[in-house]
Amino acid sequence: MEADIFEYAQEPQSEDPEFFIGEKRKLIQPTSLKDSKLIDLKEALVDWINSTLKPEHIVVQTLEEDLFDGLVLHHLLMRLAKVKLPVEEIALTSAAQTHKLEVILGQLSQHLGLEEDQTKWSVQLIHNKDLLATVHLLVAMVKRFQPELELPSDVEVEVVVVEVSKNGIKSEIHKEMLTEKRVTIQTEENTFILSRGRSTVYVSTFKEHRSADPDSQSNSKWDHPIDQLLRLDTSKVNTVKQAILHFVNTNMSSLGLQVADMGRQFADGVILLLLIGQLEGYFIPLHDFNLTPVNQSEMLHNVTLALDLLIDAGMDVSSISPQDIVSQELQATLKVLYALFKKHKEK
Repeated sequence: MEADIFEYAQEPQSEDPEFFIGEKRKLIQPTSLKDSKLIDLKEALVDWINSTLKPEHIVVQTLEEDLFDGLVLHHLLMRLAKVKLPVEEIALTSAAQTHKLEVILGQLSQHLGLEEDQTKWSVQLIHNKDLLATVHLLVAMVKRFQPELELPSDVEVEVVVVEVSKNGIKSEIHKEMLTEKRVTIQTEENTFILSRGRSTVYVSTFKEHRSADPDSQSNSKWDHPIDQLLRLDTSKVNTVKQAILHFVNTNMSSLGLQVADMGRQFADGVILLLLIGQLEGYFIPLHDFNLTPVNQSEMLHNVTLALDLLIDAGMDVSSISPQDIVSQELQATLKVLYALFKKHKEK
C-alpha cells in the first residue's frame, strides 16, 4: 500500500475540484520505507501483536493490510485493557468497519490519556491502511500497556505533507519521530534506562544492589536506587523524576488528575491513596481517609494509611516516615513512588 505512495496520493479522482479543497495528506517518503530502522520497528510490532494474540490464534503478516478492519485492534484492546466492546466480531462492509474503528479508537483514547498526541491517527487513516498512522497508534499502545517492551529506538521517517487549496497544491517535507531515543544513566551500581521523547521520559528498568564494600554505610541493608539517584547531577535527577511523574500521570489520567509537583501534591496523602487504589485495583472507602485534609494531623493520617496499605501489599516502605512525606521531602516521596513503579511497571 505505502509502496505505491504516489498512486495512493492521487486517488480517488473526482470531477469536482472543490472536493479536494482544504484536504491535507501526510505520507511516508518512499526512501524512508526502505530504512532498516523502520523495517525493524514494523517487524517488532508484528511480533508483539502475534505474541499478544497467540492464545486467540490471530496472526498478522503486515501492518499495512491486516489492521484496517478493526479486528486485530479489537482483540488487542480486549486483551490489554480487559474491556468488552459493543461491536460485532467481524465487520464485512466498509460502513461496519468504520463504525467498529470509531468504537475502538474512542475506547483507546480513554486509556491513552493526555500524554499521547492522538491527532497522529484517525478512523479514516487507519481504515485507509495508512502506515504512518497505524505505526503511531501501535507504538502508543505499547507504551501504555507494555512499557517494558523495548521497541527499536530513535526511529524517524521523512514524510511529505500535501495540502490542496484554491491556489493550487503545496507540499513540504519534514522528519517525524516514531519511537524515542533511549537514554541510559549509569551510576556505580545502579542503571536507570529511559526512553526520551520530545517532551516525555519513560522508565524501562531500575536495578537495585547490595553494597559489597564492608565500610559502606549501607553494608547491612539495600542501597536504595533513589539514594543512588540523588547523588547524580541535577539534570540526571530531573530526568528520572520526569519518568516517575509520567508513570504516575499515566495511571491517574482515568481519574482526570495530573501531578506536576510530586513533593507538594503527595504531601496530604490524597493523590497517593487514589494512586494506590488505581494500581492495586480496589476502592478505598472515603470514610477511611480525609478527602480534603485541612491540618497536618489529617495529612499524617492519610499518609500513614497509604504506607500501611503498601506494606500490606508487600512493598518495602517500612523505613519511610509519614512525617517526611507530609513535610514534602522529595527523597521520601520518590521512594514511595518507586515502590509502586517497581511492582506495577510490567502490568
